[in-house]
Amino acid sequence: MSAPENEPAPPDPLMAIPPGPIEAGPEDSGERLDRFLARRLPAFSRSRLKQLIEAGHVGAGGATLSDPSRRVKPGQVFTLELPSAVAAKPEGQAMDLAIVYEDEDVIVVDKPAGLVVHPAPGNPDQTLVNALIAHCGASLSGIGGERRPGIVHRLDKDTSGLIVAAKNDAAHRALSADFAARRIDRRYLALVWGTPLPRDGKIEGAIGRHPVDRKRMAVVKRGGKPALTRYRVMEPLGPGASLVECRLATGRTHQIRVHLAAIGHPLLGDPVYGRVTAERRSRLGPVGAQALKGLGRQALHAASLGFSQPRTGQRLSFESPLPEDLVRVINALKMNAI
Repeated sequence: MSAPENEPAPPDPLMAIPPGPIEAGPEDSGERLDRFLARRLPAFSRSRLKQLIEAGHVGAGGATLSDPSRRVKPGQVFTLELPSAVAAKPEGQAMDLAIVYEDEDVIVVDKPAGLVVHPAPGNPDQTLVNALIAHCGASLSGIGGERRPGIVHRLDKDTSGLIVAAKNDAAHRALSADFAARRIDRRYLALVWGTPLPRDGKIEGAIGRHPVDRKRMAVVKRGGKPALTRYRVMEPLGPGASLVECRLATGRTHQIRVHLAAIGHPLLGDPVYGRVTAERRSRLGPVGAQALKGLGRQALHAASLGFSQPRTGQRLSFESPLPEDLVRVINALKMNAI
């Protein structure tokens, strides 16, 4: 049951301040205050500590400090008073969620297609973040001082499957670091046009904004971010499509959609990267083409997710079966293959 949003956030042991004062030693002489505290308090990011200093929550010798660039002197003793997390700017909105796992640090949700992850222009509410704020309530101890879930990776609105969110700042930092270091396991299932060759391979290509259509992403020669997708054809579904497994080594915007389109095998149902030609449609057969017409989204599902629990280090792994809409398309395509 969700706690009221105005209920004070409980203290979080993962973010607890060490007992007693924080004393600077000879090795700290001349270091910036925010850098010094970030080194001594690894549960906090330097940017968060900078905010706390500027807001007057750090003191020394009975005086309140407000300059993050202040130079530390040996023997100085600092105190940090952590304010309660404030209510999140997005409002909590009760929604049905398929919660796969939840503990005091993280929550894993099996997101349905059609649900936007984060409020944005055009989708100001009724998002996964709104739902998590309502569900988690006071157990959200604050991301950057605000009581909201920490989204460390996203799924497109019309992509279904597993997504993890952090419930406190330290868990957010740990998961973000694991994503950056490629310690998160992510496996996707996709229905693509045709059958990629070779059937087991990798797609490398920097991804950035399309040079002409700025609303799209593309494989670019300059200005993009490196991206790597490993794929494996699991099952050809007749002459027109295949079921493909994709594993992400990086996490760029629309990465799987862009990479598969770049090798000539875009996702079925993708209105941005998968142009439907008459020749492509005919290869699906009439039953397959009708099933695809009724799909209404790109055929991509986040099927498995693995990561280390931020507090204990225990490895957690989760699986999500293909949703019914994709199963219907697969069965229709198989009929054409007979």
